[in-house]
Amino acid sequence: MSTNFFRTVQSSFRHPSRHSIYRPSHITPVRQFHTTSPRMTVHNFTTAESFKEAIKEHKIVLLDCFATWCGPCKAIAPILANHSNDEQFKDIFFAKIDVDDLPELSQELGITAMPTFLLFKDGKEEEKLVGANPNALATILKKHIAA
Repeated sequence: MSTNFFRTVQSSFRHPSRHSIYRPSHITPVRQFHTTSPRMTVHNFTTAESFKEAIKEHKIVLLDCFATWCGPCKAIAPILANHSNDEQFKDIFFAKIDVDDLPELSQELGITAMPTFLLFKDGKEEEKLVGANPNALATILKKHIAA
């Protein structure tokens, strides 16, 4: 009886190319990726002129003011990217500026801490969120798509 038990256990530890309990046959060993880029994205501005042009062209603009050395900025960046690809936020233009690359624009906008999120509606600043707060960011976005 114990011999049958060991044979059963040994048969479940087969060569990796064979089917086993650790890699079911219905899971493809190759990772699947989309080859097309998402329809929406977070645009990185390198000049103050491109930012000013964007707030004139788009009805709603969410600007992320970040720094490359900022830990909370790095933590919230993927969340912002997910929001930019979310269908419910398709009318919002997502953008970001590096405060170290554009210090004059950062000073003009009154950026004192990173990350700072500014929401512009019809070219005017409507909302300001200081800090990496994903729930508050989602609330601001939802508030302005409903309006």
